Parts: sequence; C-alpha cells; structure tokens
Amino acid sequence: MTATAYFASKEASSFGFKDILYEKKDWVARVTINRPESFNCYTTDTLRELIVAIDDASNDDAVGVIVLTGAGEKAFCTGGDVKEYAGVYTKRPHDYWKYMGLFSKYIESILRSGKVTIARINGIAVGGGNESQLACDLAVMADDTYLGQVGTSVGSVACGGATQWLSITIGDRRAREMLFLNPRIPAQKALEWGLVNRVVPRAKLDEEVATLAKQLLEKFPECTRYTKQQVNYWKEQAWYATVGHARDWLSTHFTTLEPYEGMQAFVEKRKVDFMGQRRKAAEGGSSEFLWGPYEHTCAKCGAKGIPQQFKFCGSCGAPLTGLAQGNGG
Repeated sequence: MTATAYFASKEASSFGFKDILYEKKDWVARVTINRPESFNCYTTDTLRELIVAIDDASNDDAVGVIVLTGAGEKAFCTGGDVKEYAGVYTKRPHDYWKYMGLFSKYIESILRSGKVTIARINGIAVGGGNESQLACDLAVMADDTYLGQVGTSVGSVACGGATQWLSITIGDRRAREMLFLNPRIPAQKALEWGLVNRVVPRAKLDEEVATLAKQLLEKFPECTRYTKQQVNYWKEQAWYATVGHARDWLSTHFTTLEPYEGMQAFVEKRKVDFMGQRRKAAEGGSSEFLWGPYEHTCAKCGAKGIPQQFKFCGSCGAPLTGLAQGNGG
C-alpha cells in the first residue's frame, strides 16, 4: 500500500456522526456542532466526533481550510453540557480526568491541524465555546452576539484555553476581567479587544468566511502550515505548561461543593448561593462538603465516615446524637 492510500481522502458522509455535521467542499472542511436545542454545548460523545472530524480534515490534502461553527443562529458553542457534568461527572469525578483528556485532544486537534482554522461565530460563544474559538487561527463573528467565560460563576475554572490564552490575546487586565467577573463581551468590543478578526452583519457571515477561505487557499500550503506552527509558539508554551495540571485539579475539584452547587443551580434553574459557601468557611464550617466532613461513626452498626451534619446513620437509621463520633468510634 502506498503512502497516498494510507491518507486517502474520505467522504465526509462516511463517518456517520450524530452530534456534528461534517462537510468537505471546494477545499474547505466545515465542522458544525449540531446540538442547537442545547445551545451547541458538547457532550463526551461530541468531543470524540470533533476529534475524528478535525483529524480527518488535517490529513486530507483536498482540504486547505477548516471552518468550525455551530448549528442555527443562537449559539456557536456554549462549552460542556452542564447536565452531563451534574448527572455524571460530579458523581464520578475521577472520570472527569478522562473527559478532560478528550477535551484536550479536541483543542490540540485544532492547534496541531496544520490547516488554518476559522471560527464562524454564528451565536454566543461562552465557556469552552470561547476557548474553542480562541484555539482557532481566525474568527469571524456575527454582529448581534457575544463571547464570554463562565467558570467562576458555575463552580469551575476556565483552564481549557482561556486562562492560558486570554492574556496573550487581549492583555492581562482584560483577561482578568473576563475570567474573574464573567461579563458578556459584545461583538464590537470583541473586535476592539482583538478576540476576533472580523465582525459582520449576520446575513454576511458566510460571505466573509468564504472570502477569508479563498484568500488562504491562494497561499502556499506548506508555508502556511509552518507559519501556523511558528505563530503557535506562545499558545503552545502556555497550553502544555498548564493543561496537565488543570486536568488533575479540575477532576479533584469535582469532588467538592462548588461545582455541585454551580451545576445543580443550573439544572434547577435557580440562583447560585455564592455567599452560602463563603459564610460556611467564615463561620468555621466546611465549605468543601455538602453535609460537612466525614467524621461520625455510628455506635449501633459501626458505619464510619458519616457526614458531620447528619443526625441519623445513613446505613441503619440510628440517631447519632450522643453516639460515637470520629474515626475511633
């Protein structure tokens, strides 16, 4: 088998994706997150599909430009599926380490694709959605939408690209404003700050993306590929120096109260009790555990590690007041 056969171009329709749309036409590969009912947030399965599609486009010599976008008009991408986080990863935090491995591969597939990637920002791009567009080389944004980060508002940290690249992209103080305060950055401000390259009326979004793609295709491919690699220097330095640590910390942090409260508030459609966390710590309580640290031992059945605020044993139902506490029983 020849080297050409190993990397032969494949029909985009042959992959059978469920969460994304994949199209290759006129030297451009278009990857669309197709979950508009969920504002194009990505699940674990979505990430797997994105990795495969971008890797295919990277290796296809009939593709010169990759366009990343979202389905519909409301959202480009809103990051990870919070319902999946709440239903799966807050219950199995060690699996979040595996999830972050997938997310890292997705971001790195964009960084290391060897093809110029254009973010077609057709709607809101927040959280991992903004990190996705930051990973791209160029960005064209509709004039009626916004960007943002939400980590400190939902019990997470935006260390999947935002903490690494915002200060490089828009400067330290603006990066801190986005990361600490989580404001919405409207299109015109995003352009002024350098978060995107173009802002156009929604009706002209595809036209502007096509114009950029045409201009890129009229450049030498290998020179373009190596230019991307060189320009990626600071982004890769920041990314690879921190993402492993971020992966471990986030999976550990998922065992604590902050992500639980943030995710549950989202699912229950209520306000987050930020001050409740602060009061617990200030009043000498535990702000890391939902029902306090694991300190009770039931004198009746011997069950250990019962949370501090429990009044009854979760195993046998016996009252804990006045019974043995602590590891010693």
